Amino acid sequence: MRIPTTPPAPGLPFFVYGTLRPGEVNHGLFLRGRTLREEPARLTGAVLYDGPGYPYAVAEPGGTVAGALITARPEAYARLLAELDRLEEYRPGDPYSLYERVVCEVTVTVGSATTDTGTGTEGAVPAWVYLAAPAVAAGLRADGNRIGGGDWLAHR
Repeated sequence: MRIPTTPPAPGLPFFVYGTLRPGEVNHGLFLRGRTLREEPARLTGAVLYDGPGYPYAVAEPGGTVAGALITARPEAYARLLAELDRLEEYRPGDPYSLYERVVCEVTVTVGSATTDTGTGTEGAVPAWVYLAAPAVAAGLRADGNRIGGGDWLAHR
């Protein structure tokens, strides 16, 4: 699931699976007008758990998470990355972070672009993914509500 990239490619797309997906509240607040492409995609090697109004993706072999691959406009990228880190409470090295941002392979489908600026791609694409931080993931595995099917929108 994770791809070792040192350093990650500039402008890496984001895989979103909860409130940042197209049509959801945080998509409108953070992504609307700042993307080049938004494509249905899936992340393998992870499962979803319910959170307080949003899901957590947790690494787990054999699991699949449904979401969208978001390619940001270059001029919006740096600011968007910082804003998403704040939204996801990702703070490198902080044991109280809710999420960690990692590079994973995400699969998209030919012709699946949902904006008029893309034609879609196929195959594995490296992308930033916010996974539950280790302490959060451990708690979810022990006592969390796993979302069957890996699709938070269908679950709600």
